[in-house]
Amino acid sequence: MSNPLTLAPAPRSEAAERVRGEVRDFLAEELAAGTFSTHVDTWLSGVDPEFSRKLGERGWLGMTWPKQYGGHERTAMERYAVTEELLAAGAPVAAHWIADRQSGPNLLQYGTEKQRQEILPRIARGECYFVIGMSEPDSGSDLASIRTKATRNEAGDFVVNGAKVWTSNAHVSHYGIVLVRTSPVDTTNRHAGMSQLLIDLSLPGITINPIRILDGGHHFNEVVFEDVVVPGDMLLGEEGNGWHQVTAELAFERSGPERFLSTYPLMAEFARRVAASGDPAGLVALGRLSARVLALRQMSLRIAAALDRGELPNIPAALVKDVGTTFEADVIEEVRRVVDVLPSLDSPDPLARALAEAQLHQPGFTLRGGTNEILRGIVARGLGLR
Repeated sequence: MSNPLTLAPAPRSEAAERVRGEVRDFLAEELAAGTFSTHVDTWLSGVDPEFSRKLGERGWLGMTWPKQYGGHERTAMERYAVTEELLAAGAPVAAHWIADRQSGPNLLQYGTEKQRQEILPRIARGECYFVIGMSEPDSGSDLASIRTKATRNEAGDFVVNGAKVWTSNAHVSHYGIVLVRTSPVDTTNRHAGMSQLLIDLSLPGITINPIRILDGGHHFNEVVFEDVVVPGDMLLGEEGNGWHQVTAELAFERSGPERFLSTYPLMAEFARRVAASGDPAGLVALGRLSARVLALRQMSLRIAAALDRGELPNIPAALVKDVGTTFEADVIEEVRRVVDVLPSLDSPDPLARALAEAQLHQPGFTLRGGTNEILRGIVARGLGLR
């Protein structure tokens, strides 16, 4: 008997394996040339516009999109192979990540022809970056409680007032897809009256305030909108359909390999250490972690294949994000438990550096993209348990 968590296995793709080899060769050359060094969690913190442009030149951004919009009409399996290799190498992919992962597909699904023609080719070239404008101050995980408002003026444009938080890399991005209230709250349907706007982050009235993490790094932000005039033709999709559009977008956000590979560079260093030492406890821990990451990979691959088929696997995506980010934190604990290493960002020991980076980024793993509690509620509702 099928249920919402049942997905067909992902087919093996020779094309995906070919592009995987090409990406590995490219990364080996870049590492040898010293253009980047491996770090933990670089899909969020590793901003390098030049690296993003190199990926665009090789056709590794906008891979599944139609060619008329700068895409390459390749499969989700091929794209998965590229993203997986970039994450495993700890490459600096944060500049383009959100635009390529979800904003581009969102524009393809709901954007006007003008929006697609003007923006999608720039994303595919690695030259245009996006942020997600969902979460707000004082709202916690209750996305339906957003207070950012957009009202029409006499010219038909939107005037936006409010604030968004955790807008990753807004200070280096060009656009945000922002969820706003365009109608008053309906007490009988909290999800009604919301819309998505495509907002140029250089518009007057926008202030971007940094939110620094434990290591002093700056990739989170608060974005404040004060009487920001957004042209009326920058509405994304249908007015009032914002909740449905956001729900669809979250399937792309939550299901990718970045949800369990943020700490993979740490796991790789750990594997090298225990393989060299032959420590029994370390080998047992590595076996446990390897089994879990392989299972997570299969889950994520099945979702990628479902997206390739035009399906919208919201519930499996929520589960992958929940289980995946829990695994990322468990990698840190396993390493700490069996290896006598002092975490330090300044250490000459690559394992000590990777462990320090992972520990400092860990608090965000189970929060970004939806807290685990919210995700479990989504899965429970999808299974008819609540």
